[in-house]
Amino acid sequence: MRGWRAPTPSQVRVAVAESVVLGLSSVLAFWLTSDVLSRLYIDSRDSDLLGGMWAALSTIFVSRATFRESYTAGISRMSATAVSFVLCLIYLIFLPFHLWAFGLLIGVSAGIGVLLGRPGDATTAAITTAVVLVVSAISPVAPWQQPILRLADTVIGVIIGVATAWLSLKLIHPRIR
Repeated sequence: MRGWRAPTPSQVRVAVAESVVLGLSSVLAFWLTSDVLSRLYIDSRDSDLLGGMWAALSTIFVSRATFRESYTAGISRMSATAVSFVLCLIYLIFLPFHLWAFGLLIGVSAGIGVLLGRPGDATTAAITTAVVLVVSAISPVAPWQQPILRLADTVIGVIIGVATAWLSLKLIHPRIR
């Protein structure tokens, strides 16, 4: 591996601290969504676990090297989720999951991201749409509720991810240096 250099002790401390913070913030997002919030809305345990995973993924998605990057990633995640939310909600109010709709809505959600001038959000919108539609097919609750639940999961994850980035900047980085 040409050009590779062993990390300095300071770099190792930063990497360990940030890894621990990311792990703990992911656990918090998962726990809040799958255990705490599931008491407010009863779906299925499988859906609760999926919601926890979705919140944790949103937390991971927005965790970046700086607060500004995390904030920007949070905006991007919410923008992509909003596109998917609107499309899936409108569709699922009237029709159940179908393979043709799966492909169509994934393509439309990605296209909307591009047309809104946010091509970086197109992939995230398409992934979110795929998850929402598949979960709507396997969940015991009314399919139209899934976009709402996944939006809530994403909001929780983004808030935790951005808050974690801010706390890391204020509490961890000053102490490591």
